[in-house]
Amino acid sequence: MTASFDVSLPSLDVLNSTMAYREAGDADAPVALFLHGNPTSSYIWRNIIPLVAPVAHCIAPDLIGFGQSGKPDIEYRFADHVRYLDAFIERAGISSAFVIAQDWGTALAFHLAARRPEFIRGLAFMEFIWPMPSWDDFHADARETFRKFRTPGVGEQMILEGNAFVEHVLPGATLRKLMDEEMAVYRAPFPTRQSRRPTWRLPNELPVAGEPADVYATLEQAHLALAQSSYPKLFFTANPGALVSPAVAERFAKKLKNCRVVELGAGAHYLQEDHPAAIGAAVKDWMIGLGASPHHQ
Repeated sequence: MTASFDVSLPSLDVLNSTMAYREAGDADAPVALFLHGNPTSSYIWRNIIPLVAPVAHCIAPDLIGFGQSGKPDIEYRFADHVRYLDAFIERAGISSAFVIAQDWGTALAFHLAARRPEFIRGLAFMEFIWPMPSWDDFHADARETFRKFRTPGVGEQMILEGNAFVEHVLPGATLRKLMDEEMAVYRAPFPTRQSRRPTWRLPNELPVAGEPADVYATLEQAHLALAQSSYPKLFFTANPGALVSPAVAERFAKKLKNCRVVELGAGAHYLQEDHPAAIGAAVKDWMIGLGASPHHQ
């Protein structure tokens, strides 16, 4: 379903469904793979991709169940997103990439990097998913809301009936006011209760206090692999952040090898909406430093 304010995207047949994607840049250039989170889509990268496209073959899929991708009858657990993204990468013929990720996109990116480090030419990330030992680690302002999201009956009412992720979480964690046209694009994939199931499932997948156990264990392993890895990293931080506070960011960056930190200034969770120019310019310069060269100049 396409809002009139967005373009209609091409798609690939993936695991008996379809995944839509944005594409820009020279097909012979290194791939820059952009991975979004909940409840957004590749649309969140729309102001960043044009800045990176001069040095990269930019590909930004809509995760399964999001944006203009299909909505197969699946659980939309983290493992489902892993399966569909793996299949998309194979179908698109991507053998290696610079990966740029936010929110659940980072969980997918870190897990992909742990399994296939040779795939990763570099990893740029922001507002990442991390295994939180207790609810005390969760952003204080959002803690109560997210506990409700995970309460049977209450979470469904808030997200499936009230579309809380699109109507409240997204604008609430973006500093600037999103325009009506932008909100229309973000609302378009989720007009009905059933269509919103992907946005309800993911807060229930957040690895907090050991639950859900499978996701928690998977992401613990992915974070261990990340800390041991030597491929180049670009870490965007913001203040106060949401999933990643300045204190968490500082602690995290110290554990990583070959990591450059870019402080964006004021920001919460959806940093691509507040700082697209800074993110795009930094990713482009970083890629050039790693051997991607400007085309058609």
